[in-house]
Amino acid sequence: MKINFVQTIIAIAVSLLIAYGLYGFSVSENKILLSAGSFVFLAATLVLTIGTSFEFPRTTTNIRVVSGIFFAVALISNLIFMFINFSIPSYVIINGILLLVFILIAYSINKAKQ
Repeated sequence: MKINFVQTIIAIAVSLLIAYGLYGFSVSENKILLSAGSFVFLAATLVLTIGTSFEFPRTTTNIRVVSGIFFAVALISNLIFMFINFSIPSYVIINGILLLVFILIAYSINKAKQ
């Protein structure tokens, strides 16, 4: 795995701005959890989407597609949580499962080495 630092910094900055936007527009009392959780999830997916490349071009393409899909899912999930009053366990469980499934799929694609 090769990390492009400029693109990674841009991905982290974009994730920070989205998380701040979610914090600013949230109607829930759990604003800090929403912004921190969304930053972690969005940064993880966006860094793998635009900030990294892998040894094989097919692996890079597959991981970028999966990361892009999970970035969209994370954004939609956090936008939904932004508009509703949610409990902490429901947020942690839903986004935690989504993040772990994403990590598992990305790891499996990288391990296949195609």
